[in-house]
Amino acid sequence: MLCAQLALTLQKYLRRFAFDVNPAPIFSNITIIPNSMEGKKQIKTALISVFHKDGLEELLKKLNEEGVKFLSTGGTRVFIESLGYECEAVESVTTYPSILGGRVKTLHPKIFGGILARRDNELDQAQMEGYEIPEIDLVVVDLYPFEQTVAEGAEFQEIIEKIDIGGISLIRAGAKNFNDVVILSSKDQYAVLLDILNRRGAFTTEAERRRFAEQAFAVTSHYDTAIHEWFASVCEK
Repeated sequence: MLCAQLALTLQKYLRRFAFDVNPAPIFSNITIIPNSMEGKKQIKTALISVFHKDGLEELLKKLNEEGVKFLSTGGTRVFIESLGYECEAVESVTTYPSILGGRVKTLHPKIFGGILARRDNELDQAQMEGYEIPEIDLVVVDLYPFEQTVAEGAEFQEIIEKIDIGGISLIRAGAKNFNDVVILSSKDQYAVLLDILNRRGAFTTEAERRRFAEQAFAVTSHYDTAIHEWFASVCEK
């Protein structure tokens, strides 16, 4: 009884501030207009790990033309290599394979260190060198289709497995370090980055990275709200 009351109270509270859980945030109409080149940073290495591969080809092509190095996992790495591009496996950086049935793939200090390290912080840079952590300048990630899985009436355990851990952590890390890192959290943003690449090459401004970060937190907020509402409905039963 207490569980149901608490869940209902939280649900009403969160709905006042959170996104409507259906549909997810859409960014197809976003236009980023840089008014200065302040904080210009170059994309040299991209970590790409996506559930949905559609719409990725054109962005990969342009990134490859700009000399960006690819780092990826599992099916995404196979997809990138199938297009003829070289792609380093995350496992070769971490020295650990994907474990626990795929629950743990990117959750490693050499990956998150590469995203979160501050490029202008001497201690961060010394630790990067000491632990041989590669800098990651672009993170392209989408999340397991949790809402779709629930909507399709999947069994409880299948729904649980669609709660993304590594992906949402990568998005948060990239967004937190927007000063140095570009984070793409939705395929709707591919065209925005592609436009930047076509106009300027593999360089982004602080304003652009900050905008991508803001959108990333919209994605994580929406995703967590959807998971909470599902848990609340289960708890009420």
